Amino acid sequence: MHSTDQDPDSTGNEDLPKRPWIVLTTTYDVEAWIDNYNRELQRAVQKANASGYGICFYLAEGGEIFMHTDPDGDVLLDVTPEAEWVAPLITAATRVEAPSSQIWALPGHAMTQLVLGLSSLIEATRIVLSHDFRLKKKYL
Repeated sequence: MHSTDQDPDSTGNEDLPKRPWIVLTTTYDVEAWIDNYNRELQRAVQKANASGYGICFYLAEGGEIFMHTDPDGDVLLDVTPEAEWVAPLITAATRVEAPSSQIWALPGHAMTQLVLGLSSLIEATRIVLSHDFRLKKKYL
């Protein structure tokens, strides 16, 4: 993030810590992580009355990926410009071609393979309660 940019997901997230990542190696590990993440996210959202919530994956080699699921269970990814290097892996893991923008729309069933594919590249995560996924401009 450039120093002149305002962090779009910083409002209300001061109390949500960045957590070190433990590499997940099986689909069972990923499913357990998704279940735990879902419960933690729902607790955080209820407390904050949040919108644009999800999780931020901090990549060890640089960049962030913000992940949000919609009410239908589909996945939106905001892959920051610093993380564009991971696009081929996202495509390989999910079988979804890279979009022309930094916002990826993935079917919900691709989440397990996405997290499994990214797992060894993730350094840390943080729940975010307010991130601009540009939903109105791109998807509504």
